[in-house]
Order: sequence, then structure tokens, then C-alpha cells
Amino acid sequence: MTVAERSRIDWAPIVKAFVAALGRDRVVRRKEEILVYECDGLTSYRQRPAVVVLPKTTEQVVAAVKICDRFQVPFVARGAGTGLSGGALPIADSVLIVTATMNQILAVDLDNQRVTVQPGVINNWVTQAVSGAGFYYAPDPSSQSVCSVGGNVAENSGGVHCLKYGVTTNHVLGLKVVLPNGEVVEIGGEVAETPGYDLCGLFVGSEGTLGIATEITLRILKAPQSIQVLLADFTSVEAAGEAVSAITSAGIIPAGMEMMDNFSLNAVEDVVATNCYPRDAAAILLIEIDGLPAEVAATGDRIAELCRQNGARTLTVATDPEERLRLWKGRKAAFAAMGKLSPDYYVQDGVIPRTQLPYVLAEIERLGDQHGYRVANVFHAGDGNLHPLILYNNAVPGQLEQVEELGGDILKLCVRVGGSISGEHGIGADKRCYMPDMFSPTDLETMGWVRQAFDPELLANPTKLLPTPRTCGEAARSIAAATLPEVERF
Repeated sequence: MTVAERSRIDWAPIVKAFVAALGRDRVVRRKEEILVYECDGLTSYRQRPAVVVLPKTTEQVVAAVKICDRFQVPFVARGAGTGLSGGALPIADSVLIVTATMNQILAVDLDNQRVTVQPGVINNWVTQAVSGAGFYYAPDPSSQSVCSVGGNVAENSGGVHCLKYGVTTNHVLGLKVVLPNGEVVEIGGEVAETPGYDLCGLFVGSEGTLGIATEITLRILKAPQSIQVLLADFTSVEAAGEAVSAITSAGIIPAGMEMMDNFSLNAVEDVVATNCYPRDAAAILLIEIDGLPAEVAATGDRIAELCRQNGARTLTVATDPEERLRLWKGRKAAFAAMGKLSPDYYVQDGVIPRTQLPYVLAEIERLGDQHGYRVANVFHAGDGNLHPLILYNNAVPGQLEQVEELGGDILKLCVRVGGSISGEHGIGADKRCYMPDMFSPTDLETMGWVRQAFDPELLANPTKLLPTPRTCGEAARSIAAATLPEVERF
């Protein structure tokens, strides 16, 4: 169905079908209520869907998807709406299927170290449910107190501890999925390895283009016996980058290794007041190690030595849980702290080889100066996942387009040095035009075949992930400029 055809949709029978299948209280149609759902965490782009539905069960998701299939209208799945790439951004004349009320932990199996949840369960709830028994769920995005597991699955989210323990796909054992035609399939299972194609691995990170996960079986880990966090501060960003390379070159894999530059650490101190980040440092490293007590002590000593060899001025070591939390508090609040410095920020999450850190950080500074915008750098230094935050004012005409261009230049830089255009935020509507910078036409065509095998009608999140002839900026702005047809209210 073309855009022109969708603009002539008679929504009255569609809305009535949703009400009959889900109930009136699970169908949102009034404009003032739909405003809540007009964007995800990428707030620069906004678009109201035609209708929002709030399923509570797999059966209700099936009913909603089958109605979309019957009437040939596109749908977009949305969880908590914390994504940063526009993956849950509605498109004009679409149905938004919101899984936030599917928030039940369905089963906890400590003996086999697994938990089964609905997609609306908040990331941190999983650890809370099992921490009393000495377990935890490893993937921990900075938004873990508000982001949902379903969204984590869609974007293959990471977090501080992905360096040692991997991203979401490394912790998903099985999925119950509603396909775009309304059929239900179960992929993966309750054990780590199953025969056949790795459909679980294919689905995780597919950004809602292959269907909607309604039950997710996760792997949980035994909590380590000992944890230590080191804070090292440096007089140059390059020196901090060299310390990262030295640590990984020594064969040490910390549980997490994060870096913040002077700009971002001062913003954090202004807002959170940890009183542990030296304000005159050019950069700080936060390094967490875990394991057996003797192992942690020996590894901590070795990391401290490598940091000093690469120019660390001071080292702070925390083993007490409250002190460790204080050291991490600022890093977890880094994105929010930017609100004190600027009315808006535009964030990217390119990935680079660790050996390229000093060069790439210098290039980002140069690009920021060239474009005339301040860039704060906060990133997962251990795996080279950068989070440059470009500060701007969306109320000033033309600034959004300019920071989009700067963000694109940073992503192209990442690809040029052998990296990637996304490490955990996904492609969504924001970065799909940069996919050809990373993949060949044959690569992209093959991805399109996979998508069509699951969704031949291209109804599931149709404008996301894969590129179209228009640039992502143009596409997003055309979406934002679109208007919804007036239809019968209920």
C-alpha cells in the first residue's frame, strides 16, 4: 500500500475491530492522548500514529496484528519508548502496538539460570527478581531503570557490562514471536544451543521489522563473589585511550570500562555532585572487575599499574557497594546531565577498534569545531562504543540539520577506521541512510530478502532499518510534516 493509498484509509471499521478484539480501554484514538506516543527517545522527530493499541497478552497481540494484516495497514511496535534511533517512531497512518502493559515476569528458574518475561518488563526488574538468590541479569543499558526488555531485544541493547558479558543477544535463550501475518512461532528454547538456523540471533536486533516478541526467555548469571571499581583520571584524552588499549592488550577483560571527557564529567558533577570526578581531568576511566577475591585483587593491581604507566594522575579504588554505586552514578546520569548544558542534544553510537580511540577522539573534536558545535564524549571504552553527544537548540531553524550532518560525519569516520554505525542504539529512522557506507548493495539486498521472508507485505515497521532512496533526515522530516486524516472518534 502506497502513502497515497494509506491517506485514504477509512479508520472507522479498523478502530471498531480493535475495540471488539481488545476492549475499548485498550484502544487509544483521541489526538490529545496519542500525543504521548508521537516519538521515542529521539525527540527531534515526532509523528502521531492513527491509533494506539495496548495489548496485555500474546493473544491480544495476535488479534491486533491480524487486524493490521486484514486491512493492510502498517504497524510499529513500541515498548517503553526510550530508544535513541527512532526505531519506535510512528509513521503516518499507522497503528502503534504498545507492549508496555505486558509487564509480567512469567517464570523464574534459578536451577537452570533462566527467567521468562513479557516484553514490557523493565530491564532492572529482572535483576531485582533474582538478586535475593544471588543472581543478576547482565545487560545493563544506562536507561535500565526505565527501558523494557522487549525494546532491548529489538535494538540488541548493551550497557556497561557488555564488554565482558556481551549484549542482549548473548542472554536471550528463546522467544515467542507474533509474525507480521499474526501467526505465532517459538524460536530458540530453554537451553543455550538448539539445532537449526539461529532464528533467535536473527530476531534480536531486527528492530521490530520481523514481528513482535511477546515472551522472552533470558539467561541470568550468578553474582560474582567480589567486585572492584577503579577510577583513573588523565591529563589528556589520548592518554586515557592509550590506557584502554594497554589493558586489553594485556589480556585483561574488565566487566566494564567507561570513559568520560572533561566536558561530560563536569556536566555530571554539576547535576549529580558525586564529588569523586576530578573537574580538571581531561578524561576519566571507570573500570570494573569482578570474580574471585584473589583474582580481583591481582587484576586490580595490574590495571592500576597500566593506568599509571599511561599517565594516570590519581587512582581511586572502591570495593564497598555504596562507594561503587557512587562512582557509577555519574556515568549512568551522563546523558540526562546534558540537559543542564543545552536544551537539546543529538547522540550517536558508532563503534571503532580500540586502537583507534586517540585518533578518532581527536577527529571528533576537529569535526565539532568545524561544524561549530560542542561535543561531549561518553562511551564504552572497552569495546570502542562511542556516544558523542552533540549539543544544540532545536528551536533555532537549521540547527537540527547541521547536527545531523555532524553526526553523519562521525559515523562515516567510524566506518572509515574499521568500525560500525551502531553498537547498541540500533539503526531505526535515524541512521538507515548510512547503511550503504557500511554494507554493499548485495549485503543490503540480502537483508531485504530476509525481511520479506518474514513480512512479504512490509507492514512491520516498514520505514526503519534498511535504506530507501531518500536520506534519513529527509525521510524523518517528511514523516514529521505528514498530517493524519480526520476520522470518526469513539
